[in-house]
Amino acid sequence: MPGRILIIDTVATNRIVLKVKMLAARFVVDACVSKQEAMTIIAENRPDLILMNLSDAVDDQHSLCHELRRTPETAAISIIAVGVADTSQARFAALDAGADDVLPHPVNDALLLARIRSMLRVHSTHEELQLREGTSRALGFEENKNGFDGATKVAVLSVRGPMETAVTLNLRKYLRGVIHSIEPYAVLQLDDAQAAHDLFVINATTVDAGRSGLFGLVSDLRARAQTRQAMQLVMVPKDKPEIAAMFLDLGADDVVPETSDAAEIALRAKRLIARKRKHDKLRDTLRNGLNAAVTDPLTGLFNRRYVEPHLARLADQSRKSGRELAVMMIDIDHFKAVNDTHGHAAGDQVLIELADRLRENLRAIDLVARMGGEEFLVAMPGTSVTDARLAADRLRALVNTMPFELGSDLPDIKVTVSIGLAVSGQIKPETAAINKICAQADKALYAAKSGGRDQVAMSKSAA
Repeated sequence: MPGRILIIDTVATNRIVLKVKMLAARFVVDACVSKQEAMTIIAENRPDLILMNLSDAVDDQHSLCHELRRTPETAAISIIAVGVADTSQARFAALDAGADDVLPHPVNDALLLARIRSMLRVHSTHEELQLREGTSRALGFEENKNGFDGATKVAVLSVRGPMETAVTLNLRKYLRGVIHSIEPYAVLQLDDAQAAHDLFVINATTVDAGRSGLFGLVSDLRARAQTRQAMQLVMVPKDKPEIAAMFLDLGADDVVPETSDAAEIALRAKRLIARKRKHDKLRDTLRNGLNAAVTDPLTGLFNRRYVEPHLARLADQSRKSGRELAVMMIDIDHFKAVNDTHGHAAGDQVLIELADRLRENLRAIDLVARMGGEEFLVAMPGTSVTDARLAADRLRALVNTMPFELGSDLPDIKVTVSIGLAVSGQIKPETAAINKICAQADKALYAAKSGGRDQVAMSKSAA
């Protein structure tokens, strides 16, 4: 799904050049000059990210940046300030105005695209967590009221030397909490409690990032359960944007040039820590408030109780973004025969394995639920008709091409599923509209069953 980008710049040449680059990267792009135009576009087609020229002495741009940050409906939109002077003071001013990052003039294309990809990943994660929190509230669960976050824990990963000492001392000056130094790869040898940090500050300015293995370290930290949720701020050499771009694509949350002063580094660190704390709270809300009440105990998927309010929110999101919503109804073929032949324990094992296959082969933002018995639902926001059909065919193949293990010395068996698919455009969020698209998917599922099973049937739009 392409991201939507809004370019705000008073200089026509800058707007045209940036728009061409963004279109070439397959983004959906809007462009404008003033704050008034920007607010109109944002109201009609809310962007995922804004490229804003804050180098002009134009009050509109700076006030817009502040306003977007103060308004709850737009606070999560990522903002990159472009065209700013390449000084720590200028970068700090742009960050202080509300920008998430600053790319000085001239903008390096590889770094710009890497930064956009990184921010869109963050935006998607935040949007999904917010969406699920909203569903939790709709179901009547209270928000976690605990306001105590605990002490900040920061690790500076750097080869021993004066630079490592200076970075650690500067962070201690500006940040509250536990701040200590660790040899880069020593962090991977720590136990779970020792490895858990809010932020890793990785110093890549004194060594060759590729030869020293720091590229791999960023990926390893992101892949391991005990460090996956920690933020990563990488200090990179000046005038080597390709290295900064590589770190962002490998999973770093932010990069900062070695010429940055202590105040800028501390400001970036504070923002990353605040983001982590917010995401941690949203995850806790989801885990603690929803698991028992809205989770199917056998498969671990969401149950029917969760589906209706969450689908309503997905539909509202579809209406606001103008992007389609795809709904699949999936039913196991001849499931009664599995229970009759091999027993209900074997049938339960099939349900568990099918749930795992669906969950592992869909996006985090997709909804996967067990509706009851052998019927499952998948909802995919921002998915076109073509992509939805490809996804349905892929899921069907994931089931019928690999036998299911039943355990207890029982033979593996072949299982197939029938899938009914409905795709809707800008639907209304009312219950009637939600029921309509689900009914369309149900009708398509019946057609797939009637047509011989082990196939995908497509419904017409439910819009």
